[in-house]
Amino acid sequence: MITYCTNIHPGESWDEIFLNLKTHFLTVKEAVLPNEPFPIGLRLSNRAAMEIDEKVSIEFYEWCQENGCFVPTINGFPYGSFHSIPIKENVYLPDWRDKERVEYTKRLVDLLFQWLPKGVKGSISTVPIGFKKHVNPPLPSFAKKDMGGLDIVRQNLIDVLEHIDRLKQKSGKEIILSLEPEPGCVIETTKDVVRFFEQMSFPKGLRDGIGICYDCCHQAVEFENPIESLALLSIANIRIGKVQVSSALRLNNFDRKILERLAEPCYLHQVVIKQQDGNLTRYNDIPDALLAHQTNTGEEWHIHFHVPVFVERMDAYGTTRFFIEEILPLLDRHILLEVETYTWDILPRELRTETVTRSIIHEIQWVKSQRDETNCCS
Repeated sequence: MITYCTNIHPGESWDEIFLNLKTHFLTVKEAVLPNEPFPIGLRLSNRAAMEIDEKVSIEFYEWCQENGCFVPTINGFPYGSFHSIPIKENVYLPDWRDKERVEYTKRLVDLLFQWLPKGVKGSISTVPIGFKKHVNPPLPSFAKKDMGGLDIVRQNLIDVLEHIDRLKQKSGKEIILSLEPEPGCVIETTKDVVRFFEQMSFPKGLRDGIGICYDCCHQAVEFENPIESLALLSIANIRIGKVQVSSALRLNNFDRKILERLAEPCYLHQVVIKQQDGNLTRYNDIPDALLAHQTNTGEEWHIHFHVPVFVERMDAYGTTRFFIEEILPLLDRHILLEVETYTWDILPRELRTETVTRSIIHEIQWVKSQRDETNCCS
């Protein structure tokens, strides 16, 4: 299955989100999969989730049936407003120390169980515990004998997992709570994922209910190797709820003018710099990296700035599209692929050569062609 995440469309209320589905989403469906059921990568804010009562939920399910759509996944990462205002590190709040994150996620679980077709694996992506800068004392210690303050996080996650399990027993449907590793967060690398799951030691009966949302942009920013990353997850028996097909910016030469132009006020753009000796230096945002670097000393810069996945290079900068090309052949063909280029409104002008809807269509078609090519050659 291939779809896109509707977080690209501004809208926080249910009415706004539903309008986007009836306009942009149906246009995309008609272009890429007109005659078959098409998955919706639905983003719901807490406000929208609160506005969906039983009547609205049934009406939406019936609309999906009438229009050849279904919901296999919900993006439960951003709790509140996600467009048009400075969000930066507040996008991680409330984090998994907070009961409101628990209640919000449970609301999403309830809705997805209502909408999820039988036989389809569902997923809800969520914050990778929290932003490191927010957590005091620092988390995690990942020391087996010391929870390092993770006790409340474990309790909150288990609360949601028990809720998922109760609904699973009633309906027979399966949903994976999918932590989404991201630079600058408590869980950012694949090794962090493995250590975290070891530390949590979730009860055996609940273990299948939790996994990760694998974001290609995030792991590419971390200079990870797709083969090694997936191998670590497989050995640790960590499930992938879905893969977000996304691409980051890549600079092989330090260019202050380009970086200053990319330093916009809305989203956080974490930077990981690979030194000539192979060591990595991490910064929470572009301005932080610019303060520490004045000249080009031969580093490679990966920047958390989602760009259209079909773009390999544009003017003076490149992208991490190569990561997507490397990982797609390694993935189970039944896993949900969700294109996620939510940064459309703040993309450099040269990357907005199409309308947002046409760009989404182009992205899905590119991913599909890559998948088809892999299938033909395998």
